Amino acid sequence: MRLRHPDGTTLHLGYCTNVHPAEDLAGVLGQLDDYAVPVRERLGTDVLGLGLWLAAPVAAELAADPATVRRLAAELRARGLEVVTLNGFPYRAFQAPVVKHAVYHPDWTTPERLDHTLRLAGILAGLLPDDAARGSISTLPLAWREPWDTERYDSCRRNLDDLAAGLAAVADRTGRTVRVAFEPEPGCVVETTADAVTWLSGVDTRRLGVCLDLAHLACAWEDPATALAGLHAAGLPVVKVQVSAALASADPAAEEQALRRYVEPRFLHQTRSRDGLATDDLTGALDRGPAGDPWRVHYHVPLHATPEPPLTSTVDVLRDALRSLVGGPAPVCDHLEVETYTWDVLPAGQRPRSAAGLAGGIAAELAFARDEVTALW
Repeated sequence: MRLRHPDGTTLHLGYCTNVHPAEDLAGVLGQLDDYAVPVRERLGTDVLGLGLWLAAPVAAELAADPATVRRLAAELRARGLEVVTLNGFPYRAFQAPVVKHAVYHPDWTTPERLDHTLRLAGILAGLLPDDAARGSISTLPLAWREPWDTERYDSCRRNLDDLAAGLAAVADRTGRTVRVAFEPEPGCVVETTADAVTWLSGVDTRRLGVCLDLAHLACAWEDPATALAGLHAAGLPVVKVQVSAALASADPAAEEQALRRYVEPRFLHQTRSRDGLATDDLTGALDRGPAGDPWRVHYHVPLHATPEPPLTSTVDVLRDALRSLVGGPAPVCDHLEVETYTWDVLPAGQRPRSAAGLAGGIAAELAFARDEVTALW
């Protein structure tokens, strides 16, 4: 969807397709008909934005054949769909039975991550609508925190320099600007916005910046206004925002059984408390024995639906962040992506039972995000 900020800026709001498991072009096209078109129709909008996830195999296929990129662009237009942003974080197999730490590989110390991201940039340049100001790609926060040393950092910095140069070459070749956004996430080298300032200092900010995932921001117990002020002071642009909410527990000891219903084998659910609890998965926090201090869990929950009581979500942080991001006289960022990829691993009573059910849930999330944003104006 396109939303018009009071200052005249077009805000692009869409949903991330990493909730779908397609790893080839036929699968990507199939998900457009199975999910994206029904979502657009439920919302009653002429154009729906997608934060397209292209796994490494299909990205390589598209990058090798410009005609295939043009075909994909035509298929999107024919369905009333548009793409201004790609989710380049998961490399492949993001809906495999077990993902966990595999999602952080290959990382930014490797040539594979650089090559994949530059392929995505070239593809996105060919998919952008003619009137889109620019494109964006979100990516992982350099690497998982271990191992991390000077040698790995130096490899990252060389790759980031080559990334900026490659993005400049894409702009020269296509006339389209594509920026890459590093997404702070619990457990990674760049876990917080302060870490982003530290580890991304000196990068080419014309091409590189930050993807602010609002669930991750909440799990880090960061105040949105303070976080944004720190990024602004450092000159790091917010290139993309993932409009997401994390699972929250006000009293983990009393709510232990409800929390255990969210334990599942596919994704990591890093758990953080304000007083210093930090585990790499929800099971680790539960095995320590829940205390009374509130927890926030890296478990993306549907924006519009309350988690199983007595648990809640971090929608309050989401609202505060949106107020700072798009509620002022000019928007801080114009690419907004709803990213709830956990529908299939929610507690059984909350999971969609069909493709139509998933499309309905995604549409409800987008309507929620749209209404939250426009209510600020």
